[in-house]
Amino acid sequence: MQNKRKRSKKRRLLLALLMLLLTGLMTVTSTYAWFTANKTVSVNSINVNVAASSGLQISVDGVEWKPVITNEDIINTINGTNENYPDNKNQFPQDDESLAPISTVGDVDAAGLMKMFLGSVSAGGDGSYALTASADVETKGQTGNFIAFDLFIKVQEETTVYLTEKSKVTAKAGGKETGIENAARVGFVVGGEDNTTTAGAGATTIQALHGNDAVIWEPNNDTHTPSGIANALSVYHKEDLTGTLDDPVEYYGVNQAIPVGVKLDSTETYFTKVTPDISTQKTAGISVDAYKQAFVLPAGVSKVRVYLWVEGQDVDCEDVVSGGDITFDLEFSSNASING
Repeated sequence: MQNKRKRSKKRRLLLALLMLLLTGLMTVTSTYAWFTANKTVSVNSINVNVAASSGLQISVDGVEWKPVITNEDIINTINGTNENYPDNKNQFPQDDESLAPISTVGDVDAAGLMKMFLGSVSAGGDGSYALTASADVETKGQTGNFIAFDLFIKVQEETTVYLTEKSKVTAKAGGKETGIENAARVGFVVGGEDNTTTAGAGATTIQALHGNDAVIWEPNNDTHTPSGIANALSVYHKEDLTGTLDDPVEYYGVNQAIPVGVKLDSTETYFTKVTPDISTQKTAGISVDAYKQAFVLPAGVSKVRVYLWVEGQDVDCEDVVSGGDITFDLEFSSNASING
């Protein structure tokens, strides 16, 4: 009889410990959240500058090649000023437009477009929050929630392409940084058998190329706002954000449409709809050397589809950082370092 009581006590103790462990796990895994309460990030103006050096040639249409590409070059492919590439799907919101928080994990569809999701969070009467998201596919035009455009790069031999130290994302309002740049992302869709052709190929062949793999770069992953630091501590359980660029805060991007709101504290359902973004997987996305290794291109002409957006799942994507002018600067090089 005494042995039975001892075994019963042991079972109750074991059950209590299991329940405590389960509760702890649920506390840790159920608190990832979409941090933006508003649906748009007000940006007064958007600037994109893309440059190439060290023998790389770049183009927005696969016809005319130049060392530097600007806003005007991209917009000209949209408004018809540049008639060389009429079937493009370039999307470039203008100054009176706003960027909305978007989320992605870097999945690429059969057409070579990165799968993007427009999300929002609503509060329930019980104090919980629910996330909904819809697929947001770019269309040719000067409106939209993110920037997407085709860039063609020509190389003479297989080449590793790097981002130089001039590559950065900045946002300012009244001469001061706003903090929204900390939630900015840059994505490149590259790779695949259907994404490279010979240097002498015609424009139709070049423009029909499409990649099948994405590389995502978080330019300011070692800089955070006070509210972002608080979010990282309370939600991602990240206590120290003073680390280096190769120790980013892992965030969970939306991987599918969520038509019916899913509670952010629903561990099982929520975590089937969000997964770690590839910038904090696959060896932390783009490497963080003095010159950042971005991707490798075969000899010939390849299409690199460029995406620029504000990531809604980022700890720094908050109402308080909305506003200002945002500039994306990208400079590609075939040299591995300044002295390369």
